[in-house]
Amino acid sequence: MSRSTRAAGRRAAPRAVRSRARTHRARTASKAIGLTLLSALVPGSGLMMGGRKKLGAFVLTLSIGLLVIAAYVGLTQRDSVLALAVSPRQLLIATGAVVLLGIGWIWTVVASHKLLRPVSMTYTGRLAGSMVVGLLCFAIAVPTTVAAQTVMAQRDLVGSVFQSEGNSKSATRPKVDNAKDPWANTPRLNLLLLGADDGVGRTGVRTDTVIVASIDTKTGDTALISLSRNWMRMPFPKDSPLHEAYPDGFWDPKQGNVEQPEYYLDAMYENVPKAHPGILGQTDNEGADVVKLAVGAALGLKIDYYMQVNLAGFRQMIDALGGITVNVNYRVPIGGDYGAGPGSNSEKKPSGYIEPGPNQKLDGYHALWFARGRYGLSDPSRQERQRCTIHALVNSANPQTLVTSYQQIANAGKELLRTDIPLDILPAFTQLGLKVKGAKVSNIDLDKSKNFPSGKNPNYEAMREIVQKALAPKPGKAPSKKPTDPSTNSPTKSPTSSTTTKRPNTSTSPKSTPTPGEEQNLADACAYNPKQTGNN
Repeated sequence: MSRSTRAAGRRAAPRAVRSRARTHRARTASKAIGLTLLSALVPGSGLMMGGRKKLGAFVLTLSIGLLVIAAYVGLTQRDSVLALAVSPRQLLIATGAVVLLGIGWIWTVVASHKLLRPVSMTYTGRLAGSMVVGLLCFAIAVPTTVAAQTVMAQRDLVGSVFQSEGNSKSATRPKVDNAKDPWANTPRLNLLLLGADDGVGRTGVRTDTVIVASIDTKTGDTALISLSRNWMRMPFPKDSPLHEAYPDGFWDPKQGNVEQPEYYLDAMYENVPKAHPGILGQTDNEGADVVKLAVGAALGLKIDYYMQVNLAGFRQMIDALGGITVNVNYRVPIGGDYGAGPGSNSEKKPSGYIEPGPNQKLDGYHALWFARGRYGLSDPSRQERQRCTIHALVNSANPQTLVTSYQQIANAGKELLRTDIPLDILPAFTQLGLKVKGAKVSNIDLDKSKNFPSGKNPNYEAMREIVQKALAPKPGKAPSKKPTDPSTNSPTKSPTSSTTTKRPNTSTSPKSTPTPGEEQNLADACAYNPKQTGNN
């Protein structure tokens, strides 16, 4: 064979390869663009059509496998999903996985277009193809970025609010023996809910809202117990060093049987730690531990954990949700100060009012005053408005809002919450919360007219009896943890008053005035009724 013939053969070989590759390409730019769109919807299909069959089959199989696994885990492995959602380490891994999947998807689209486009294209065709690929990459990059930011926002929220048992200190919370099933030996979990007012213009921190949620850990049935902010003589357990400091409860006997605002329940959070710093030992929030001990002794319960809500963060949260809709039955003051009591400044009138009317959409500022306004109104009316605010808040938290505004909600959550719930049991707590959402919620009426007509000397023994009977196991139900009186070892007995709060429904029908022992639907309690005055 001559040298010229061998040279001609070598030059001809590459042309044969290029000829085979061209058979996989689209004949027109529009067809290439259409196949590129298909490759974006079905990752791997474009690679297979472009001649990279093995690589395309791998990408397609991987994509289908990931979808199947995601569907299976989402539908059957709820516990695993909840554990991931509250684990900072796993959330970080999830963020990395989301970013890698997005990058891989974008690479698949670009590579598919390069394999599918014609070798010879006009300038217009190349420009159109590049624009479509760019738009597809942008359409993939945006949700990938949002998803990664949302996961990181959740991680930041969990890490900011919750700490592991080893990295946090509490003088009152129980020790975690089994993080996977912390309620194995806890029939009832008692959670203290505190609404703390430490906003601008206030001196110190006032816990204006004090509610105990006693939760049946098997069923999720929850009993709510509201305590009045102006209660005096709050007791402490006998085995607590605070009992030695206040053997007759939190008050000053030297002042006599008069109103002592600096010894109200809402002043304990601030004043007791100031008077006795470090008395409870190592703790990250001595004020909350003080209130936990006192509330537990007053009601005959062992308070397990607390959740403290900052009112400024509460306002931010409602704004992130787009506001709430409530029925306003009477004029609710915005601001105002009596000029007496812990944290008060000089006396001043309200700067304005929220006027009565049905189905009013309130932003965070007005919703906050709807819940906390009390100038010229009674404490029971404010407690009722707080429950209605929670009712409206739950109704406003729809999936669409949570998806579109989650980062703002998470940022508000960091400012909103403080707790001693350890990170170790957060997955179990989340599961318990899902039980509570679908279970019965009742309100234990402590009989104000009989047991605390004023806050100067509440009958705590009678209220402990009411709580004990209300939480006692009912016939045919699994036994619940029997409440004990941390301040006395004597048994208690008395009639109980309990009102059941059913799941809320929007309503503007007139509401009846509840009586002790009567069941009242929360939607009825929050219905529009202009006959209400707010002074009951």
